[in-house]
Amino acid sequence: MDAPPLDPGLYIVATPIGNLGDITRRAVQVLEACDIVACEDSRVTGKLLNHLAIKKPMRRYDDHASEAARESLLAEMVQKAVVLVSDAGTPLISDPGYRLVRAARERGIAITSLPGPSAAITALTLAGLPTDRFLFAGFLPSKAKARDDAMAELAALKATLVFYESGPRLVATLEAMATGLPGRELAVARELTKTFEECRTGPVQDLVAHYTAHPPRGEIVVLAGPPAATPAPDVASLDDELLAALADLPTSKAAAQVAKAHGLDRKALYARALELKA
Repeated sequence: MDAPPLDPGLYIVATPIGNLGDITRRAVQVLEACDIVACEDSRVTGKLLNHLAIKKPMRRYDDHASEAARESLLAEMVQKAVVLVSDAGTPLISDPGYRLVRAARERGIAITSLPGPSAAITALTLAGLPTDRFLFAGFLPSKAKARDDAMAELAALKATLVFYESGPRLVATLEAMATGLPGRELAVARELTKTFEECRTGPVQDLVAHYTAHPPRGEIVVLAGPPAATPAPDVASLDDELLAALADLPTSKAAAQVAKAHGLDRKALYARALELKA
């Protein structure tokens, strides 16, 4: 049965992250009916199309694509159905594409996004960490100083953090998390949807020891659970901290300093600081 015809525009199609059986029926129909497939690597996308017995002209589009290449695709979308895929998973999620989508929206080109596989979401469902609030942070910087700065920015966030990582960098990243994200429960998910899929959790020292002894390959998802809740200090301890701060700081700044340290209401501590001064 022939796939239904497609209107001109941009179609964002998620592809399998490992198991080719995860391609959706709708994704197959759109790939069969489209005119052009824009992809990161024609060799990778070519394997998927061959598996599906689909032949389509492919255009390379990745983070290194020129503005001329983007303009060429945008021009074709006016009269043709152009599919955007990444090597694996959902396009634009730590993959190239947002500039293309942004430009298409600015020009009034129709855009359709097909839901499908995502390594970040798959890992979240496996790890057993809280999912009511999470942040996808992509790849951490490769240089140690920039990586530490990025983790310092995220350290206070009360949410599960989701990172992508490569095998050769995994151990160094875990070691950095021991210092940069202390006290958080960690999980490492790899080979997702494949035969040897695993999601390993435990103390960071155990994860470092395991992956030092068994160096992993391929793409990996590292998850860090929310920071452990710290018990609220008792009234006497807060008074002691306020008095110590008041010895060196004005009342408002002393209250702000103690409030920030414990995540408490600044106005309430300011009122208490005034009482202590009196």
